[in-house]
Amino acid sequence: MAATRSGAFATLVALATVACCARAQQAAVPGASAADNLDVVTVTGERSGPRLWQLRRGDAQLWILGALSPLPKDITWRSSEVERVVTGATSVVIGKPLEIGFARALWIFLTHHELLVVPGGRRLRDVLPQPLYARFAAQRALYTHDAEKWERFRPALAAAFLEETAFRQAGLSTRLDMGAAVRQLAEKHDVRVDEVATAGVRDLLETLKTVPPATENKCLAAALSTIETGLPRLLQRASAWSRGDIAGMQRLPDSDEDLECRAALTSDAGSADLLGRIRREWLEALDSHVRGHSVTLAVVHFDLLVEKDGLLEQLQAQGYTLVDSP
Repeated sequence: MAATRSGAFATLVALATVACCARAQQAAVPGASAADNLDVVTVTGERSGPRLWQLRRGDAQLWILGALSPLPKDITWRSSEVERVVTGATSVVIGKPLEIGFARALWIFLTHHELLVVPGGRRLRDVLPQPLYARFAAQRALYTHDAEKWERFRPALAAAFLEETAFRQAGLSTRLDMGAAVRQLAEKHDVRVDEVATAGVRDLLETLKTVPPATENKCLAAALSTIETGLPRLLQRASAWSRGDIAGMQRLPDSDEDLECRAALTSDAGSADLLGRIRREWLEALDSHVRGHSVTLAVVHFDLLVEKDGLLEQLQAQGYTLVDSP
């Protein structure tokens, strides 16, 4: 199955926004964590809701909810199927939120400033190919009145800031936390919640050290492609997700520039290693919960599940049987 927005590019956005200044740019409240600034997920009975994958190995069951980002801020989804599984579950597995308070963000900015800005006191206009910079400047002018905004940040960060601003103005949010919503259901029914810590701030900063300029440029181009023409596709994808229409999601193709960004990330040693580690840590965490007569519900990013050689394929290769799929 093909992902409709590459897990690799989503990870690059994470690499960019985690490096502190995204919090400062968005005027986070001092002392607040990332979880404190999440948008609220509304759970309702009005829609059929996102579907779950069900896998078995022996008598153990593994249910997986594919989380998605970005989503419309006012999106609603039905909790009945998820809650039914939670009530009979041995445990719920979610990703550990990457929490960066204001003080931590400031420390990262001061101690790793060289990773976040264009080196040598230059600006984006000095380092980007002219056609690419012209596209960036045109989109920046549409979403902000500051002609110098993000000029000193490296392309990965500038791409993340501009894309986040475009999402926000289109009514989309990257901060809707499905894991938090499922955690609330688990706590309601006294079900154990385990967190998977796949990458920390240090891991992300180390990867930022190695991402080549050419890769950043390709992923900036992918972000611009999304902003220029891809926002309706993201809204359609979110709508299909909320209805459990996975086939509809897969009919929405990636742009050529998204594919080029993904290929560049997976061919670069640093980012490929990080992506590989995230996949391995999720696979090990899921496998460790599936024992005996256990029933586990996991919330995993949609792209990690369905990308080529993704978690669904890897679980089946390890002896899991796919009982039901969307």
